Amino acid sequence: MGSVKGTYKILRRALLTEKTATVGSTANAVVFEVHPGANKIEIKAAVEEVFKVKVRAIRTVNCLGKLKRVGTSTGYKRDCKKAYIYLQEGSSIDVVEGL
Repeated sequence: MGSVKGTYKILRRALLTEKTATVGSTANAVVFEVHPGANKIEIKAAVEEVFKVKVRAIRTVNCLGKLKRVGTSTGYKRDCKKAYIYLQEGSSIDVVEGL
């Protein structure tokens, strides 16, 4: 796999669900969908550059697309990669600022 170039190509979107809200409130963490080819070092650099915070740790998860059926047709949803980003004490990211 090659290296992903560009800070804004690495971070795709913030994931706002009940599970990520629970993780965020208890562990000072934020969950992002990231580029599938990005590694932890690139993700950490992108988050620190964009949001001006200090990252303590990163956990990544590769999620495979689910099989979906409509009538007799079948297909797959796309694969994605999630990054659980744990921030140092005193740092925070407001992902719902624009809502």
